Amino acid sequence: MNVKAEFTVYPFRAGEDPPAYVRAAIEALEAAGLSVEVGLLGQVVTGEAEVVLEALRAAQSAALEAGATRVAVNLEREA
Repeated sequence: MNVKAEFTVYPFRAGEDPPAYVRAAIEALEAAGLSVEVGLLGQVVTGEAEVVLEALRAAQSAALEAGATRVAVNLEREA
């Protein structure tokens, strides 16, 4: 089963370069072999559910350790 996860790392800051805590989350996802779509308000990853869920746990931990105060995740099953 494939899933799509959209996530936003807070505090949200507009700008061209993402803050360190957002970069930490992205790097954790990329280390798991996932391609991350970076958007204006959040990031998106898709893939096999087990891989995405495990990578999201790592990304959340990395973001919080780097200074994030909140990580909001929306998870959808892909058709």
